[in-house]
Formats: sequence, C-alpha cells, structure tokens
Amino acid sequence: MPDKINCIIVDDEHIARDILVNHLSVIGAVNVVASCKSAIEAFNIINEKKIDLIFLDINMPSISGLSFAESINKNIRIIFTTAYREYAVDGFDLQAVDYLLKPISFERLLQAVNKYFQENTSAQNIPEKVTKQLKSDHVFVRSDRKMIKICFDEILYIESIGDYVKIHLAGKTVITRETISSIEGRLPQNDFLRTHRSFIVSMANIDSFTTEYIEIGKNQIPVSRSYKNSVLRRLENN
Repeated sequence: MPDKINCIIVDDEHIARDILVNHLSVIGAVNVVASCKSAIEAFNIINEKKIDLIFLDINMPSISGLSFAESINKNIRIIFTTAYREYAVDGFDLQAVDYLLKPISFERLLQAVNKYFQENTSAQNIPEKVTKQLKSDHVFVRSDRKMIKICFDEILYIESIGDYVKIHLAGKTVITRETISSIEGRLPQNDFLRTHRSFIVSMANIDSFTTEYIEIGKNQIPVSRSYKNSVLRRLENN
C-alpha cells in the first residue's frame, strides 16, 4: 500500500464537506487533515501542515476556489468540486487533477483519487487489491445535529419532502436536510432505482410492481410518467 497522502476539503457547504469526508474515510491511502468552510481557513492549514491534495469547491464567497488555486504552491494538487458544469474549462486551465460535478458519487471520487496517484511520480498507484476493498456499504447523513450511519442494505426507500429527505429503513425513518439528488449520488447505482422526482427505491426490497407503482411491504411508491420507461426496463431485465 502506498504511503498516505494528506488532503484537505474546502467548501462553504457543510453537507458537501460531509459527503467528501464520508467517501474519503473508506480510502485508506488518503488522510483528511481538515475540512474547511473557506479559503482563508484553508490558507492557515496549508501554511502549517504538508498538504498533497485539495478537494476545492469553485463557487465560494469572498475568495473563489479558482482565485485560491492560483495563489497556492503549485506542488499542491487540486481536484475541483462544483455544482456548475460551466466551470470545468477554467478548472482544467489551472491543470487540476480532475473536476467533479456535484452530487459526487463514491465511484466518481475514487476515479479522481486514482488519477492523482497515477499522475504523481512520487506516489505509487493504489494497488488493485486495495481498490477492490474501497466500495462503501454505508453513508452518513446529518440528522438532529449529528451524523447518522445509514447502511445501504437497511434502506427500503427514500422520499423527498420539500427541503428534506426521509430515508425509510426497516423499523425507523431518518430525516435529513439534503436533496434527493445528492443522496442518489451517494448510493450504489446497481442497488437503487429512481422511480419519481421524489422517490428512490431499494431494488432488493421490491415485492411487486405495476406500470404505476412499486410495492415494498405495505408501501406503494409511485412511478412517474417521466421515469416509467427506465424503471420498467431495469425491473424487467433484472
């Protein structure tokens, strides 16, 4: 296994930082030194500690990610993160390792980390046997002022209600202030199915289905017109 690299996360949104911390916690070759909510906070960290890699949000108040990237030591590599696809060109003009579009899935993040190792001659690539162990079986979500561990195999279905998401588990429900698209980006794609703009279901827990709804236990989850074709294709070929 290669020596660990030190990284920091810089993003003004706490949910975005939590997602990256959760993803990176599974990757043994990466050590998260700090999670910063501003470029100013990050400046202090990189002046005090040896940092190899920064996961950097582009669109931040006061000092943008692009301005911050231009001002730091060029030996520190950068993986840009943002919700805005149009920033990609500017990010690569600064010779970034990669550019990640939110919501960031674990698989996409892993690709970016592997790219970092491949491009830096001072570090070895992550061994294949380690890469195979990196698939996470859970996520953490913020609820009631703490981070709650949600195991994928315990999820029945996920429901969006306004600015909140209800994660229905066997025996309980966890409510988090997060978008359903952000949650979807953190789930293993082969195990979950989006049926509606407001619903995601666990494939393993589907009891029956029609062209209009999916049954999980006593719950009927709607299948919207816009998702119907893709839902039926997945279910009929599964």
